[in-house]
Amino acid sequence: MIDSILGAIHWNTRPEIFSIGSFEVRYYTLCFLLAFIGSYVLMLRIFKRENKPQELLDQLSIYIFVGTLLGARLGHCLFYEFDYYKDHPLEMILPYTYVDGKFTLTGFHGLASHGGAIGILVGIFLFCRKTKTDFLWIADRLVLVVPLAGAFVRIGNFFNSEIIGLPSDLPWAVVFERVDAIARHPAQLYEAICYLLIFILLWNIYHRKSLLKPGFLFGLFLILLFGARFVMEFLKENQEAFEAGMAYNMGQLLSLPFVAAGIYLVFRPYQALPNKKK
Repeated sequence: MIDSILGAIHWNTRPEIFSIGSFEVRYYTLCFLLAFIGSYVLMLRIFKRENKPQELLDQLSIYIFVGTLLGARLGHCLFYEFDYYKDHPLEMILPYTYVDGKFTLTGFHGLASHGGAIGILVGIFLFCRKTKTDFLWIADRLVLVVPLAGAFVRIGNFFNSEIIGLPSDLPWAVVFERVDAIARHPAQLYEAICYLLIFILLWNIYHRKSLLKPGFLFGLFLILLFGARFVMEFLKENQEAFEAGMAYNMGQLLSLPFVAAGIYLVFRPYQALPNKKK
């Protein structure tokens, strides 16, 4: 799997754990499932800590799961490959391609984290409207586990040899042999480490600070995670050809509104109302 040669780590692991015919299980899929399972377990601890019913979390989980998948998929299609998918709209949501009068199962190749973030926010909004739950209360708790889930996803990207970094001569540079023979920054692992640190920070703030204004943790999450994403993009290869002539790539441009929203939430004036119900 890993072989250190000439000062670089050579990575040539196949993305499939196993396959039976056209059916295959990938490391990325496993990481995605671990992200949701880990998030659910931690959210359950939070709900129990705050005397909220598990049934409410189960409902929320469905909204988040669907919102994440649809948002991430549509985000990739609309933000990164719109020229193709505008002529093949069904392929945005169906895992097949239609060529020369023949349907071919392809799976979903392309998920965008910014689209996933939008999908999660839409899912929370719909959930809160149905259950009459406060949006910021849910958002402040959910962002405690999202960075951990993001770390799992980036590890999955590493197994897929995708979202690769720029060339590097650092001792920990990685040659993704399934892509080319160039030693590169393991940008996926950099990002995963950043997300783990954000998770640890937010988790500690939540458990140590009893009085936080609504939206503070949500805002801090947006600043830290999408700020880290903006910086990490400087170490990555562009994902699409159209980004080559851009001063800032699509990932960076999409991160800026999230950071701006986070700054507003953290620094907005807030005065708690007497006996306000949460």
